[in-house]
Amino acid sequence: MSALDTIRKVTLSPLSWAWEWAYRLRRSGYEYGFLKRHYYKVPVISVGNLTFGGTGKTPTILWLADFMADAGLTPVVLTRGYKGLLEDGAGLLKSGQRFRLNPHDYGDEPLMIASKMKKGAVIVGKERARNLTRFFPDVKPDVVLLDDGFQHLGIYRSFNLVLFDATMDLSLYQTAPLGYLREGLTALKDADAIVVSRADMVSSEKLQSLREFLARYHHHGPLWCEMSYRAIGLFDGYDAFRFRVEELQGKDVVAVTAIASPGSFFQTLEGHGARLVEKISFPDHYFFSQEDVNNILLKASRHSAMVVCSEKDMVKLRRVSQDPRLYFIKVQVEFLSGEDSLRSALGKVLHLEPRH
Repeated sequence: MSALDTIRKVTLSPLSWAWEWAYRLRRSGYEYGFLKRHYYKVPVISVGNLTFGGTGKTPTILWLADFMADAGLTPVVLTRGYKGLLEDGAGLLKSGQRFRLNPHDYGDEPLMIASKMKKGAVIVGKERARNLTRFFPDVKPDVVLLDDGFQHLGIYRSFNLVLFDATMDLSLYQTAPLGYLREGLTALKDADAIVVSRADMVSSEKLQSLREFLARYHHHGPLWCEMSYRAIGLFDGYDAFRFRVEELQGKDVVAVTAIASPGSFFQTLEGHGARLVEKISFPDHYFFSQEDVNNILLKASRHSAMVVCSEKDMVKLRRVSQDPRLYFIKVQVEFLSGEDSLRSALGKVLHLEPRH
């Protein structure tokens, strides 16, 4: 360890310790009834994480919403709508809504989720319990999916699903500001399932190291699942399929994204043979301006390249431009292990008949 690293650790350790214990006390306050929880007559499934940054909550929410809809249930997704104008208020999105609504109002992820859901609705706003109570009679859900909910303890949940990114280095698993943890790993005592995303991007040895590391902090044996994101095609700004991901092989691409883990996005494109002539990253949840899009298209013209972004990015880009050179790569969750066990556990919570 260098002298600079030593000074950093000595300086930040008290802050990290205080941060962790503040969250421990808060979690205990809800556990022992000192802080109020809201209870609802339908199951609440939380999808969250312990780390800052992207772990794949939105694709997981969509997988769960499909699972619920296929079982004949009506899900409602309860989400903050980060950086949308309705974050401090309340908004309701019905499933299937796509192009008429503004991401500046609702946020990018809620619009993407609502457009992909087979049935149900998305409720937007950081006062989640209040908003759920307000819209509950309108949407009449059979199940609530609490997006980014592991630290949102004011709502009682029936099942806690906690996501981890397999590509994150174990040295970062320290409470902020020393590391990337929102709260200490002892919170895993409340996890019903641990889902490791991007498991296909690391070695089996690294996955095993992560599993052994996390096992130190839980003793009840939560489900362990591993998943990847399978690219299923390139689509235009109108959600129309244009070509298969295999056709990226050898193509010049300007890769643009405003997501929390841009590296994995770039790696996905390169893994399908694209030549990334430009890699352009914006902050997570960034709202693109006309000037941004003009600069991106200018770079694409210089390289005679196409522009590829993530699906979440296209929600905002299509509000600015419908240029035919703009594409997004659509991905979906693909479990590598643990899917049947997770479906079974969720089925018990939802009182579904077991599959034969």
